[in-house]
Amino acid sequence: MTKKQTKRIIRILLFIGTAISLFFVPWILVRAWITPLPDTVQEQVNDAIGYGLDGMIVYVDEAGKPPAFYAAGWKDREKKIPADPNDLFKIASISKLYVAVAVAKLVNDKRLSLDKTLADYLPELAGRIENADKITLRMLVQHRSGIPNFTDTPGYWENPPKTNRENLDLVLDKPAEFEPGKKYRYSNTNYLLIGEILDKTLGYSFHQYIKREILMPLKLKNTYGLLSDVDLDSVMSGYTVGYDGDLKHYDFTSPAGSMVATAEDVGIFLRALNDGSLLNDNEQAIYSSIYEYGHTGLLPGYSSIARYYKDIDAVVVQFVNTSGGYTWNLSEIVYNRIIKILRKQSSL
Repeated sequence: MTKKQTKRIIRILLFIGTAISLFFVPWILVRAWITPLPDTVQEQVNDAIGYGLDGMIVYVDEAGKPPAFYAAGWKDREKKIPADPNDLFKIASISKLYVAVAVAKLVNDKRLSLDKTLADYLPELAGRIENADKITLRMLVQHRSGIPNFTDTPGYWENPPKTNRENLDLVLDKPAEFEPGKKYRYSNTNYLLIGEILDKTLGYSFHQYIKREILMPLKLKNTYGLLSDVDLDSVMSGYTVGYDGDLKHYDFTSPAGSMVATAEDVGIFLRALNDGSLLNDNEQAIYSSIYEYGHTGLLPGYSSIARYYKDIDAVVVQFVNTSGGYTWNLSEIVYNRIIKILRKQSSL
């Protein structure tokens, strides 16, 4: 076979491989990605609903400008109530930012130590969680404990446990996924345990501490520790692909993702966390050493993204009340396109 023939065969095989891969591409994602970028955030939010998302809320806080609010789609599709930027939303794992702040403040106050172990704080779990005597509070905060994630239990979301103890029982006596501190693996169990440590240390619910030390100083009157703390009518409905019902009533009580808030409240909190106005210098140094400054969240019916962008000095919060299928991928594509729009506008 000549060199020319070999190259021709290689080109044919590459073409066939590309054609096969394109056959399996979810075209709705391609469409969302390649569609020309609109001029405004509101146009992009409107477009997102056309991709099958039920409702969307976006909050943008750019330095030197009044906060901007955007919404499209439904708050409640059955009752045909439009999405409103002031709707409450289950922020899921964005809650972890607030918990990590509480840890930083209590470490600064010498009420907690990042180097003490899970066995030190919760001795009853020694022998029930592998390496409890080696897993430090720092490792729990940073998802470097090796403790299995209770939400990864097969069939978990088909009939989720109703209490934190039931969630914890799913991982007790299970082997560790890796040696403490050796790897990173996201686990909601870490924050469930942090919640237990906080409650025991404080002598009362850590939700009260977060309210007093974080929410009240920032005047966040639309942020709540639990779904049971709010009027359900004020909460955005949640939907998932393949299920017709509303998932709003499901109450995820774990400290890993129990909080409910408006996009504006999340944005104000995130701005204060990033600009240093929430924590004093010592607390800020502790926080910087243990956790991140933005987060995503995902629960059945709800996905959220909250991040700060230093280059444009902007906080952008996005809520989507549809989960399942390709909706998470779509929400990320839409969010990234919104950031591109903002960067384009800031350069004009």
